[in-house]
Amino acid sequence: MHVCSGAIHAAAAGRHDISLRLAFVYSSLLEVMDEHRPDDLSLERNFVARNIQSAFRLGEARGVAMAAAAARGLRLSEYTPMMVKKSVVGYGRADKQQVQLAVQRLLGLGELPGTDTADALAAALCHGLAGSFEAKVQARLCEGLGPRTASRVRARSWRTVRG
Repeated sequence: MHVCSGAIHAAAAGRHDISLRLAFVYSSLLEVMDEHRPDDLSLERNFVARNIQSAFRLGEARGVAMAAAAARGLRLSEYTPMMVKKSVVGYGRADKQQVQLAVQRLLGLGELPGTDTADALAAALCHGLAGSFEAKVQARLCEGLGPRTASRVRARSWRTVRG
């Protein structure tokens, strides 16, 4: 179920100093978390970028998002871009437009989400789909096991799935 989505544009807010931009992102994320009270935060893992400065900026923004999640006690899960695309589109090398269309269809959105919004929603969908799959696998693995053994199986499968 889609509750809300959007993008935080720190540069558009007139913040040119990177530390002020990151503080703006952090406080904006906390506001969204306080308003909607999520249990989890899902992020795409870093990937190798052609532009090293862009990679640094992305890493800084991811760190701020992780800090905001920790400040609000959210569980954090990370997925590679290929995992996100595979779970949402069915093809790990899907392009941006394919991700947008899949997100729109899966969530029943009236209009096509922007690329940044679609990427964030795709990561959330990937997390939801991974959680349902994991719960089914754990239930099947634990059938007929005693409570102590089932607990060990669940802990082991969690580490395997989350990597």
